[in-house]
Amino acid sequence: MKHSVWSDSVKLPEFKTLHGDKKTDVLIIGGGICGILTGYLLKQSGIDCILVEANRIASGMTKNTTAKITSQHGLLYAKLQESYGKEYAKKYLYANQLALQEYERLSQIIDCDFVKKDAFTYSTTDREVIETEVQVVRDLGLPADYVEAVPLPFATKGAIRFPNQAEFHPLKFIKELVKDLTIYENTFIKDITPSKAVSASGSVTAKKIIITTHFPFINKHGGFFLKLYQHRSYVLALENASALAGMYVDADKKGMSFRSYDNLLLLGGGGHRTGKHGGTWTELYAFQKEHYPHAKPVYEWSAQDCMSLDGVPYIGLYSPRTPNLYVATGFNKWGMTSSMAAAQILTDMLKGKSNPYADVFSPARSIWKPQLLINSFEAALHLLTPSTKRCPHLGCSLKWNRAEHSWDCPCHGSRFEEDGKLIDNPATGDAMI
Repeated sequence: MKHSVWSDSVKLPEFKTLHGDKKTDVLIIGGGICGILTGYLLKQSGIDCILVEANRIASGMTKNTTAKITSQHGLLYAKLQESYGKEYAKKYLYANQLALQEYERLSQIIDCDFVKKDAFTYSTTDREVIETEVQVVRDLGLPADYVEAVPLPFATKGAIRFPNQAEFHPLKFIKELVKDLTIYENTFIKDITPSKAVSASGSVTAKKIIITTHFPFINKHGGFFLKLYQHRSYVLALENASALAGMYVDADKKGMSFRSYDNLLLLGGGGHRTGKHGGTWTELYAFQKEHYPHAKPVYEWSAQDCMSLDGVPYIGLYSPRTPNLYVATGFNKWGMTSSMAAAQILTDMLKGKSNPYADVFSPARSIWKPQLLINSFEAALHLLTPSTKRCPHLGCSLKWNRAEHSWDCPCHGSRFEEDGKLIDNPATGDAMI
């Protein structure tokens, strides 16, 4: 039962392992939805590209998403406007609305259970923060509104509603996207230069390289080990639970999320920073027993999200010193819409075309944010913690995850099986356990 409803209902095509030396215009490293969308849009633009994936395509976070396509990313817009100004917040909104429109366009030719639904962010404690967000979003040009009552099994202080957002089946979508792409699976990149990536059995020489590996794995550029941390979340799929007409998420990072798919209610929550303690599935099962006592859990799965310093992804040049190396990361729990926005921005950049939203997502923007101090403290603390079980990424001590029976790194989120085999990056090798 510990796999998602998406992976249980679709079998993706298999691709060969890379053998020998290849050449291409653009190499994409990472076969999740972001890398695949980027490859698809590049190919549609007539640009030759190769995608390599260390395991199977969509085998990481993509298969474990709740698959909401929305420009409503919690209560973000008031914060963005306060920090960066109205024009910046407006660009972020429009970039994500454009991504939503592209999904809708592609859904006309791809059967992927695409359904338009309103998206809601609710609060159980603070009506004023919801009302403030409503006003900001309206001023930015989207007809959001305040909703007094939402159909959830507990009291709230209301919610902000974004109209005409969407949800879909991500693997049905990907199955069609990859049909004409050049992809190599089970191809782990062990070394990279400005124009070449090397695996155990081959290499790819490229004019441009894009890293879409969830958490970037190259430490000597970009400082992503300071600019990102990872956060785990958990999902139960319930039968015999009331269906919802919309998508719902708590303004509190530790709250619950809800959406329906087919005859199932997808209940998300139990989240925590990777390597820390949290509610996990225990919290979700307790919630289900209290609020949906007649429902039956039929799937359970977990996901991991890269969290940026300011709530905005990093999309663009990996660093100012790497003119031919690009990155897309830090999607902050909104990987579906952010992946499409990243694919659109990166495609324009590689075509030499100006993108009006690229500056918003620039990885070179200021890192002087409060979260930087927290990330630095966590790294220092766990680097100095005595332990024989350490992460090969930067040497932090590992913590045992009882819920998932894994060794997790609280610094940057790498995860390992009980015997030390790598599960999730940024580590590029197994741990010594």
